[in-house]
Amino acid sequence: AGSKAQFGQPEINLGVIPGAGGTQRLIRAVGKSKAMEMCLTGNRIGAQEAMEAGLVSKVIDSEVLLDEAVKMGFGIAEKGGVSVRMCKEALNVAEEMTLAEGLRFERRMFHALFATKDQKEGMAAFLEKRKPNFTNE
Repeated sequence: AGSKAQFGQPEINLGVIPGAGGTQRLIRAVGKSKAMEMCLTGNRIGAQEAMEAGLVSKVIDSEVLLDEAVKMGFGIAEKGGVSVRMCKEALNVAEEMTLAEGLRFERRMFHALFATKDQKEGMAAFLEKRKPNFTNE
């Protein structure tokens, strides 16, 4: 998040509650106490507090935010595309599954990746102590 970012659930100020899953997702991201405070008061939190609550992963000076985001995106793009997509899917469904269901889902994704060329390239590169050349296959 940019250092000047603000986060909130202001819907209570309009006589409604957060929609589109706002109450359900926020409580999973920041815990019940912080979610209750944000949703019932309509108060905003700054970037630093959002990071401390686990809502964002890091706070970056607003002046370099875009450059840092692009840099992170290029770093992720260097990884195997199939594994990146599966990792994102496993992380996203984790919020909607029990731990046991999530572990089964993760195991299926993990095993499926062993059928990809990128997995073979990644493991070979690791053993040969070189950078992998992923082809997204």
